[in-house]
Amino acid sequence: MTLRTGIDRDDGQPILDMPAQQQRPVKNTPTVDSPPLQDDGHSDHDGENEKKSYGQFLKRHPLLLALGLVSFAMAMAGGYLYWDYSRHFETTDDAFIAARFFAVAPKVTGYITAVPVTDNQLVAASDVIVRIDDRDYRAALDQTRAQLAHDQSLLDQAQRNLGRYQMLGKTNSVAQQQIDDQTYLVEQDRSTVALDQANVDTAELNLSHTIVTADQAGRVVTLSAAVGQFVQAGTPLMMFIPDEIWVTANFKETQLNAMRPGQQVTLAIDAYPGRTIRGHVSSVQPGSGTVFSLLPAQNATGNYVKVVQRVPVKIVIDDPPADVALGPGMSVVPTVRIDPAPSLYERL
Repeated sequence: MTLRTGIDRDDGQPILDMPAQQQRPVKNTPTVDSPPLQDDGHSDHDGENEKKSYGQFLKRHPLLLALGLVSFAMAMAGGYLYWDYSRHFETTDDAFIAARFFAVAPKVTGYITAVPVTDNQLVAASDVIVRIDDRDYRAALDQTRAQLAHDQSLLDQAQRNLGRYQMLGKTNSVAQQQIDDQTYLVEQDRSTVALDQANVDTAELNLSHTIVTADQAGRVVTLSAAVGQFVQAGTPLMMFIPDEIWVTANFKETQLNAMRPGQQVTLAIDAYPGRTIRGHVSSVQPGSGTVFSLLPAQNATGNYVKVVQRVPVKIVIDDPPADVALGPGMSVVPTVRIDPAPSLYERL
């Protein structure tokens, strides 16, 4: 490879001639025109034009301006009416129907001879729900009555003999020892008769227990008794739900400030939408629901986090409807009126 040196004819500087294969061609770089800078004065002028055009639009359409102002005023008034009306009430969706349901069991042993009820049947107080074979109990009753009659006759005879001894004793015809012995015999027969009478009462009671009746009005559920079934004393035959039911509403503790017994409640039952039932607050439980649970919460820990507690409130249903079936566990949404004063919406 050769280098050619020389002197430039214009400025006298040496020049080097590179080989042809090492000379790099000069690329033509395209020229990009940058956008002109924004003129602040021009933008302010555009903003003023927009404001003028907007003002001219409002002047040309005054009806739209009036309609917008009226709509805004109505929305504000409606919001205030809703807020003023809603602050008179407290509601929760954590509420259920409750009742003191229990299992029905016989007190005596025997074969079931009749079951005159069926599942989910509504029964009145003193209605027969199960009959048990009573022949053994009738025989026991007859036996105790016979024993009572026998001992009663012995007592009557002993009392007559005592009367005779007492008359003879006045004339000193019998010894005082005989009178005392006869008096003791009368007292012994009298206690025996009293014991026999207790046995008769027990036999009559056992006989009455062969007929199982409803002590109060309610419904029969989960019926398991059947004719011919041999049952022991205490064997569950069915579950019974009394007609006396109420609503247990678990309100937040922050909702109890103005809640008092006697306040009116509106109940919305999920099973019967559109049906409104009235009630009133009966009582407020003195403590949260977790305190009386089987395993109460223990908050004395280092990582304690405060949580709003739920407090059960008992709501009694006023005049429960008879055309619908209400039972324990059904969901209810109660709304308690905590402020009896009419709201602005109600006054309007």
